[in-house]
Amino acid sequence: MKKDRLVPMLFSVIKGYSREQFFKDLIAGVIVAIIALPLSIALALASGVGPEEGIYTAIVAGFLISLFGGSKVQIAGPTAAFATIVAGIVARNGMEGLMLATIFAGILLILMGILRMGSLIHYIPYTITTGFTAGIAVTILIGQLKDFFGITIPKGTPTIETMDKLMAVVRNFGTMNAQALLVGVICVAVLIVWPYVPKIGAIVPGSLIAVFVGIGMVSGLGMHANTIGDLYTISNKLPSLHAVNFSWDAMRNAASNGFTIAVLAAIESLLSCVVADSMINSQHRSNMELIAQGIGNIGSALFGGIPATGAIARTAANIKNGGRTPIAGMVHAVVLILVLIVLMPYAALIPMPTIAAILFLVAYNMCGWRTFVHLCKTAPKSDIIVLVTTFALTVCFDLVIAIGVGMVLSCLLLMKRMAEETCVTGWKEFESEEDPDNIEHKNVPDHVSVYEISGPMFFGAAERIAEISLMDTTKVLIIRMRAVPAVDATALHSLENLYNECKAKNVQMIFSHINKQPFHSMEKAGFVDRIGRDNFCKHIDDALKRAEVLTKNEKKN
Repeated sequence: MKKDRLVPMLFSVIKGYSREQFFKDLIAGVIVAIIALPLSIALALASGVGPEEGIYTAIVAGFLISLFGGSKVQIAGPTAAFATIVAGIVARNGMEGLMLATIFAGILLILMGILRMGSLIHYIPYTITTGFTAGIAVTILIGQLKDFFGITIPKGTPTIETMDKLMAVVRNFGTMNAQALLVGVICVAVLIVWPYVPKIGAIVPGSLIAVFVGIGMVSGLGMHANTIGDLYTISNKLPSLHAVNFSWDAMRNAASNGFTIAVLAAIESLLSCVVADSMINSQHRSNMELIAQGIGNIGSALFGGIPATGAIARTAANIKNGGRTPIAGMVHAVVLILVLIVLMPYAALIPMPTIAAILFLVAYNMCGWRTFVHLCKTAPKSDIIVLVTTFALTVCFDLVIAIGVGMVLSCLLLMKRMAEETCVTGWKEFESEEDPDNIEHKNVPDHVSVYEISGPMFFGAAERIAEISLMDTTKVLIIRMRAVPAVDATALHSLENLYNECKAKNVQMIFSHINKQPFHSMEKAGFVDRIGRDNFCKHIDDALKRAEVLTKNEKKN
């Protein structure tokens, strides 16, 4: 099964599909739908939209991504990673702006898949993904403090940015509602304890139990706390097609948000696929998955939903309950349609502290604090700098700035590290038992200088070539490059400067053991012809013999 095939995984697995597997997928799909229900509502509210938008996303995007996806078991829907981004877009540009940004992101994702860019996601450093994931978790937690503590924030208070939300909570903490806090604390306790209940705890999701407990405390016991119905109008209508106001100015304004959504959707979905592959010993089709994510996000936007991506927790639940084909994800979407029609009006009874409690646990599970601490203790200093910087920028600013700065910083630190590994050393006699060329003992003729360059020669290390010094007695300069895998234009320019210096001092250059890429670059630039092809030797022995001949000829002349 080729990893890069642009064929939906459903088309491949359906050939040998059995009745037994269908029942397993059916059961897994129903269970995942039960898990997705409270999460979809909670994540929609955290994203600044109504609860039904979360269900629409899980239905439309979940179905389309399973239908066209490149994974056997991926479950898609609204995820915590998008919550703060979507909330910011909605606050600034409204639902129309979010729709355009999501469609733009969908188009980008489809193009990324068609252009076979799935493998490029692996070039995003682990420190960046860990940093922004932990940062998103913190922003979700801060965003839920208001509802968890039942704090009243005056209208007009800026609460779009994470730091604004935190300051608003701190300044208005005196309005805390003790009964709302009690509801929230008990729901958190239920979420923590429920998984340890024998037998049933592993089957029924704790978030569903927390919802029932919260409703019981507020509606049954009469405790005072805001509910979803107090803040939002609940609808059980099926998702309907929305008209989109396409214009050049509108799409241009949505482009930056769309790019952020596309990059995050690609990272999240492919990471989820990798985790799923390890659980079922399979291999996903990354490029097809990107195309499916694009189709799913466009569909979600057109039917009133929000951005979607692969959900690791729901995908893992699907696998654990026997789901092994995309049919399970499609069943999960169909079950959510039935839930939307029958049960959605009752969502108005869910207390906001309960929603906050569910999102607290979501934030805790996604933050990966153990990994974060482990990296801080064991990683190189440069990686720690990238990790902490990405985390801080995600919390204090936004994900676009965090990923952008993190990538630039990673590249700069990588180039610095590579430059430090590149060295230029000169030698008169060289002896090593471990030398791959089996050099036992080399005598360098008089008036010959030999330098060995190790490591990639690129713009960050090009200045090391200046360390090569020519003595007044030097007639031949040998540069050994067996440990140089690649050169770039800057390094080649430095070699040309060295050649000009040698030419001015009547010193002949000889190169030993040039690898394929460096030689091709030198040849393309005309450098090989200027030096003379006879002066490019395969082995250091050949270079030394060539140098000896040249020095003898020099003496005769």
